[in-house]
Amino acid sequence: MMKAFAIAALTLAGAAAPAWAEKPSNLALAERLTWGPRGDEVVSAPGDPAAALAIPMNAPLPPAAAQMIAQMRISRQPMAQIVMDMAERRRAINAMPDPDAKAAADKAWRGDMNDLERQATTRGIIRALYAPAQMGEQLTWFWANHFSVHGQKREIRAMLGGWDDTLRAHALGKFRDLLAATVTAPAMLQYLDNDQNAAGHINENYAREIMELHTLGVGSGYSQKDVQELARILTGVGLRMNADMPHLGPDKAPLYLRDGLFEFNPGRHDFGDKVLLGQTIHGSGFGEVAQAIRILADAPATRVHVSRKLALFLLGHDPSPALLNAMTGEWQASDGTIARIVAVVLRSDEFRASLGQGFKDPVHYVLSAVRYAYGGRVIRNADPILNWLRRMDEAPYGRETPDGWPLDAAAWTGPGQMETRFEIAKAIGNGSAGLFKSRDPGGPDEPAFPQLQNALWFGGFDHTIGAQTRAVLDHAGSSPQWNMLLLASPEFMRR
Repeated sequence: MMKAFAIAALTLAGAAAPAWAEKPSNLALAERLTWGPRGDEVVSAPGDPAAALAIPMNAPLPPAAAQMIAQMRISRQPMAQIVMDMAERRRAINAMPDPDAKAAADKAWRGDMNDLERQATTRGIIRALYAPAQMGEQLTWFWANHFSVHGQKREIRAMLGGWDDTLRAHALGKFRDLLAATVTAPAMLQYLDNDQNAAGHINENYAREIMELHTLGVGSGYSQKDVQELARILTGVGLRMNADMPHLGPDKAPLYLRDGLFEFNPGRHDFGDKVLLGQTIHGSGFGEVAQAIRILADAPATRVHVSRKLALFLLGHDPSPALLNAMTGEWQASDGTIARIVAVVLRSDEFRASLGQGFKDPVHYVLSAVRYAYGGRVIRNADPILNWLRRMDEAPYGRETPDGWPLDAAAWTGPGQMETRFEIAKAIGNGSAGLFKSRDPGGPDEPAFPQLQNALWFGGFDHTIGAQTRAVLDHAGSSPQWNMLLLASPEFMRR
């Protein structure tokens, strides 16, 4: 069995891509346009790769997957109501005089908060595995990583369902609209402390990360003064987690805004004039935020920074200057329409040349293994997948710092990573690994054995296997071992 690990370890030494990768196949294209081709399907001719962007994000899921999502609390109840209910429970717990009752209530509250996070991450995995809009789901993951939040901070666990909805709704639209949606999203405002940003008590955390990570990028020419001015613009942009309204005078009350948990409180806003990136913004209330968003979203540095990250995600390496120029040109021509910018990459010679040369990060590896092994059969329990991603340090909403998980392959090829992949390959190869076991106590574990010599294998994947891997597969002593060896092979880890 250690032979499989030795094969996988070739990737660590920068082993050359196999000969098949030199002529991109339908399979190689499917590896890039989806979370991994399904084992129960034969990959068809690719046509225009950008056609993958035209599949609607609301295209129906398989009935079992749709039912699984519909039963979740985050699907049945508005996010704002969930958060306010949990906040009210927290206040009641804090007021309990009996220490034992308080401890029991606190344990139950924490369990419910963890379950809300699990629902959000499970829903994302189910969509990634079974949604027809595979390119759209990958871009939703990309934006969740670009606008990264840490799920364990304060009440964010209860906000993740709404946060995910926000990102999916704008994943292919205009970048300006996506940025604006994140600026009013409760999860982002709480994660980067803008709910604590008020006139006279400035908090620069969010303003700094918007400029450094979300838009302009490091070294793009903005100054500390620009950060301070943006922080002033964002004063009063925050949250209200109860039904009460602030007490405002007649001059401020008409400027108050609220939508769910989000509020703009003019009583906390700095109404002085500001100068952001050389442009004057007169004190007016929330309209200043809209002006700042337009300035940042339309800045040339933002076009370059965000386009480069998109290309890195899509190609597996930095784009050439020519491709980056084509992307930023399309950004200007399309007013920042994400689908059109991405289409430039997907139709490029550079994209074709990159197929089969990349290395799957943990989320691509795990999801592609499950899609290959079980095709369209809908799992009942995503906990094993979440546990595998935690072990490989790419859990959804698990990044504590706001920079998101690395997009370069070098971050995921260390010896510890490869050993964990070998163990995951063994778990999937030996059986269902708990993916089809009910989460209900005592619930049944449906019989499910992965069939890796499937339609996809005979439809083309067998031709991608190099001589060294094939020799190892030929010496497998059982079907589970053969499965494990294939999932641990360098060919399976390429995309």
